[in-house]
Amino acid sequence: MNNDETRAVFDRRMRRGLRPDTPTARVEHTGGVVRQTGSPDDWNGIVWSDLDERGADAAIAEQVRHYGALGLEFEWKHYSHDTPADLPARLAAAGFVPEPPETLLVAEVAEQPTEVRLPPGVRLVPVTDEAGVDLVARVHALAFEQDSARFRNRLLTQLSEDPEHLVVLLALAGDEPVCAARMELHAGTGFASLWGGGTAPAWRGKGVYRALVAHRAGIAAERGYRYLQVDASDQSRPILERLGFAALSTTTPYLRAVTG
Repeated sequence: MNNDETRAVFDRRMRRGLRPDTPTARVEHTGGVVRQTGSPDDWNGIVWSDLDERGADAAIAEQVRHYGALGLEFEWKHYSHDTPADLPARLAAAGFVPEPPETLLVAEVAEQPTEVRLPPGVRLVPVTDEAGVDLVARVHALAFEQDSARFRNRLLTQLSEDPEHLVVLLALAGDEPVCAARMELHAGTGFASLWGGGTAPAWRGKGVYRALVAHRAGIAAERGYRYLQVDASDQSRPILERLGFAALSTTTPYLRAVTG
């Protein structure tokens, strides 16, 4: 895989070619950015920008006005290869707060192992209903130490409205959820994106996350997708790189709170 070429394909298909991820959201190409706007439970924010030093501040201010008028918190998803080079400083000056950076990792589906090896007593089950989503939200809150209410609502909407392009999995030890993960299949792009993989602290380092990656890679292969994409934390990056994922960029969420 040529990393520069693959990053260009990712930018073109997954960022500039963004499609709404729920029925209540819309995507707009405006003022040098590609943005999604939806309900408070949707992901709202900028996924692509093509800005220069002269127009960057005005473009940032316009997005602040847009989401502010709707009373929405939003995210500017910045990638380290975006321009201008000082865009992070400009976002910070406009009141955005950076979250921890993640690494954009991509792998060829055909090169991924698909054999699922789980610890004794652990099984994988698909999530298709509200009861399953509640278990996923419980693991999410435990693994990431975050409130999971908005995440739960968004996941329910996605499962209800577009189950064909979403795979949600739980790893259970007996009846106790120990890990949860999902995969979004982006039709027409060649990319399947892996999300979650949050593992309860007592079950980390036992191969559960790796098994969930393998299971999802198998599904992506069956459905004809070429690439797997992950925004990886420092915890998951070493595992994925050992599996052959290549680092293409660094991505940092810049959050802008609702202001009165």
